[in-house]
Amino acid sequence: MRNWKRWMSAICAAVMVTGLCACGGSGASGTTAAAGNDSNSGSAAASSDASYNFNISVDASEEETIYKYAVNLKEELESRSNGQIACTVYGNGSLGGDSEALQSCADGSIAIVLSTTAPQVTIMPELAMFDLPNLYTDISQFRALFDDEEFMTKLNTIYTNGGFHLLGVADSGFREMTSNVKVESLSDFSGVKIRTMQNSNHIAIWQAYGANPTPMSFSEVYIGLQQGTIDAQENPIEVAVSSKFYEQQKYLIMTNHLPHACVALISGSIYNDLPDDLKKAVDEAGEAAASYTRNLSDTQNEAQLKLMQENGTEVIELSADVQKAMKDACASVYDSIREQIGDDTMDLIQNAAGQQ
Repeated sequence: MRNWKRWMSAICAAVMVTGLCACGGSGASGTTAAAGNDSNSGSAAASSDASYNFNISVDASEEETIYKYAVNLKEELESRSNGQIACTVYGNGSLGGDSEALQSCADGSIAIVLSTTAPQVTIMPELAMFDLPNLYTDISQFRALFDDEEFMTKLNTIYTNGGFHLLGVADSGFREMTSNVKVESLSDFSGVKIRTMQNSNHIAIWQAYGANPTPMSFSEVYIGLQQGTIDAQENPIEVAVSSKFYEQQKYLIMTNHLPHACVALISGSIYNDLPDDLKKAVDEAGEAAASYTRNLSDTQNEAQLKLMQENGTEVIELSADVQKAMKDACASVYDSIREQIGDDTMDLIQNAAGQQ
């Protein structure tokens, strides 16, 4: 039923696209992509007085960092365009889940979408480079990728070829493991039943650690933990808090296995139709919103970690030796991803991460 509703929302969004229309005596053009009210959005509807009305789709609740990223991006776009751009944020997947929204954005039915990189791999396989496990020991190393000119040229090309224009990349920190099994060494992962995303690379990572990964609908995770169907799950700390997984989990293991990237994309066709001054404003808004979100993520993770501890969760910091053992165990995953993305892209990201 949930998927049916999402598909109906995506169809309605496509129907509401109005295309380009003349605006004012200057001959400027405006576009509206699925403009309208949304009770789940937490933001006012886009202004009919603006030259461009953009929808922003995000499959997340108002408590999550990526949703707040979307709201800040809306504010930056409206401010930096001097009101020429107005936006409406649609949260909770009301315009479709990540995969549906990405496709709608690529074809111009949705103006802007924010999502993690995992569902983007289906459309742009080279983005599997973000599935390399234990590549970073600190989140600052991941963020440094986006200051590397050669890497960004490649990343922008990937998104352009996919039908998008990249506005920015932020994150929710690392994905971490919560568990009812205490994990302090590589051998402790053995046999642990852990819920993962339906992503072949993620599944392969946990298999390489020795765990028993079990893809499961996110809506079933809490009950699965409660009933013992699964022992553990992996997500950013904020998800463990917002979903109250700590009520059913004894341990938070700081595996730091993957960064949880949050990517903002605008439809390439919509971006290309903008005048140069608004392209500049859009790019600046994207950069500012990404910076805001990174700072927000650091602040929230600190507070949420404290909340979990206050609720009785034991936090386990894995040593550098254990982290290295985890990475070494994933040699086959690295080989597989190299085959998926090619030698050039693999070498590029490892060089940018200072790992080659």
